[in-house]
Amino acid sequence: MFEPDFDKGGGLLPAIVQDDDTGEVLMLAYMNREAWLKTLETGKATFWSRSRNVLWLKGETSGHVQIVREVRIDCDHDAILIKAHQLGGAACHTGYRSCFYRRLVNGVLEDTGVKIFDPEEVYRK
Repeated sequence: MFEPDFDKGGGLLPAIVQDDDTGEVLMLAYMNREAWLKTLETGKATFWSRSRNVLWLKGETSGHVQIVREVRIDCDHDAILIKAHQLGGAACHTGYRSCFYRRLVNGVLEDTGVKIFDPEEVYRK
């Protein structure tokens, strides 16, 4: 079975998640071989958290899981594109639909997205 070239990225490769219906870019995360295999096995986007050094199922806390519809690999086999159905409407841990909810205008970042949920409520400990 095909596998991306994880050695090129020192074991981690960028994984872009795109909404399967609209084409909107939802997020960028990283996958190692374990996350790749888990994603293929379950059909749910799974990544490697660089900050926590753990495997994580996208949406395991919030319920905003990404159901994988298609996987694409770039020409060099070192970048992953996941086309997914976003459950719960939000991909970003800050509550926005996309992690790319800001745009640069004349050197200043402006919010352009709509907040779907309050992270203080969702990620309460």
